[in-house]
Amino acid sequence: MSYTFIQVLISGVLLGGIYALISIGLTLIFGVIKVINFAHGEFLMLAMYFAYWMWHYWGVDPYASAIVLAALLFLIGAATQRGIIQPLLKSPASMQIFATVGLSITLQNVALFLWKADYRTIQTAYQASKITIGELAIGYPRLVAFAGATAMTIVIFWFLKNTFTGRAIRAIAQDRMAAMLMGINQKKMYMLAFGLGSACVGVAGGLLMPIYYVFPTVGTYFSLTAFVVVVLGGMGDIRGAWIGGIIIGLVEAISGFYVPALKEAVYFAIFILILLFRPSGILGLGRGFEEVAQE
Repeated sequence: MSYTFIQVLISGVLLGGIYALISIGLTLIFGVIKVINFAHGEFLMLAMYFAYWMWHYWGVDPYASAIVLAALLFLIGAATQRGIIQPLLKSPASMQIFATVGLSITLQNVALFLWKADYRTIQTAYQASKITIGELAIGYPRLVAFAGATAMTIVIFWFLKNTFTGRAIRAIAQDRMAAMLMGINQKKMYMLAFGLGSACVGVAGGLLMPIYYVFPTVGTYFSLTAFVVVVLGGMGDIRGAWIGGIIIGLVEAISGFYVPALKEAVYFAIFILILLFRPSGILGLGRGFEEVAQE
């Protein structure tokens, strides 16, 4: 195996970590509330702008701002669930989809109005740093983003499995009626799940700013890829989102190296094949997608 191919594989895994980080929140929201949040990418866009402005005005390192952004996006997500999603929960799935698409477009236009279409980035001392192992090079910001995605997956998985609130969220996700009969507050769990899912992109916003530019439509690219990752891993499955992110990252890196013109076409073709032949995802644990599709 040549060093070039190993380098491509490393780049793919690190890129997949970024996709996984964004997809975890999306799959958590769907797994619990059964709502596809098309504004998820715009929440990421807001987090990246907030990280940018915190660095620009106060010199806050984007990695340090990720903690504040997680709390801020949690509040924005909880408010969105309570103000927009909750009133539509008994409506057809199409109404919920239209609502989140409308929210997505609204946030894009508000960002365009407030901050214009300029591409903005930050400058840090470690931005171009890399770790070299022989002929291989690993970019420091991408390594941090990968570690952040992995840590986020472990923390959320632990939280859902080992805490009372986490088990309550899982109970709601598995059987709403039975959970309510056991005294679990459905509205509260929905709000917490949406807030947690949004907090994930808050962390992602801080981790991605040293790598990417921010502009009003940056969320669209990431949200489209996140949908591919979530469907591949299984809608509602956090471990599947992490694995799906790594797979899509590898596919994009390898296809981008050998057939760059078809880079995105390759993984969107995988997206269609998964929908056709294994809609429950590679782990076979995705549930609820069929319910949405049938409404």
